Amino acid sequence: MSDNPQAALLQIPSDLVSVSDYPRYARQHIPHAIYEYIAGGGADELTLRRNRQALDQIQLLPRMLNDCTQGTTATTFMGEKFRHPILLAPVAFHTLVHPQGEIATAQAASALETGMVVSTLSSYSLEEIAAQLTSPKWFQLYFQQSLTFTRDLVKRAEAAGYSKLIVTIDASLHGIRNRAQRAGFSLPKEVEPVNLRYRPPLPHKTLTPEQSIVFQGMMTEAPTWKEIAWLQQQTDLPIILKGILHPEDALKAKEMGIAGVIVSNHGGRTLDSIPAAIELLPAIRKAVGPDYPLILDGAIERGTDVYKALALGANLVMVGRPQLYSLAVAGATGVAHMLRILREELEVTMAMMGTDTLDKITRQGLYET
Repeated sequence: MSDNPQAALLQIPSDLVSVSDYPRYARQHIPHAIYEYIAGGGADELTLRRNRQALDQIQLLPRMLNDCTQGTTATTFMGEKFRHPILLAPVAFHTLVHPQGEIATAQAASALETGMVVSTLSSYSLEEIAAQLTSPKWFQLYFQQSLTFTRDLVKRAEAAGYSKLIVTIDASLHGIRNRAQRAGFSLPKEVEPVNLRYRPPLPHKTLTPEQSIVFQGMMTEAPTWKEIAWLQQQTDLPIILKGILHPEDALKAKEMGIAGVIVSNHGGRTLDSIPAAIELLPAIRKAVGPDYPLILDGAIERGTDVYKALALGANLVMVGRPQLYSLAVAGATGVAHMLRILREELEVTMAMMGTDTLDKITRQGLYET
């Protein structure tokens, strides 16, 4: 890695053939501290590693001689049509790795007919990004200290044509990110959360020596179920909660009328020493029943990963870090290439498993001892 990164490539190298190849190339295109911030997880990165290990330990059990000549990866989710069950997860500050940032990512998503979830912390405005998207576009919301400003963000998303509201609930604190700290990461001056440019200043707080900067400080701005109920009264957009891990929380969301949940541990970036999202998916599916919308987020790098997630109860999956790695390496072309790899690998997996449509992907396709 170098602090003099190379410009994005104009064509894809011949040996870049899998999604997991992109981080290797990305090291040459991303400054060291920024790369460590993106690649790193929380604390000792136990959960970061477990996300990948848990997927690797799941084995497939194919069936032979099924006719797959009419196969398709197309699906309908909450009233929207998708070419394939893969979404771009909300990821902050794409201009950390490429000057066109989310604009290039959105162009790639549209070209590959891939839904994109746009982050509150995007480095282009939510309106600018929406204008580039012809595929499904969803907006990810971080609650702000001002509920009025939070509501204004939601209204902007509605006006820009976003169809779903994804509320991240597992990152009220950044968590302990030692890897980024060791690398000396700080947000470059030229990168800013433009959607928050006119956010009201945070009120000044004076804590007593007996008070905690965490509990009586930062956590006073964190949303609770009360704020989620408030948000339901502010918008007609379907609300999906991102960061659910406990089956009882998923069931509570369903009972409150939340449209769906995303099973996620924030890519292992917040609380360390928690299970992989894929490990918790079956229990959450059991708790909410067969028809409640579930999305799996965490370490998706292969078409086989997508298949495993769907077999264990997910309707869609999300891809996070690979979009930044591929964007750094080759801009919009890189992101499109990364998505094409995943889609084609999923098609190959389905064909070799003997399942021609997504609804036929079930737990019976897994080898479980």
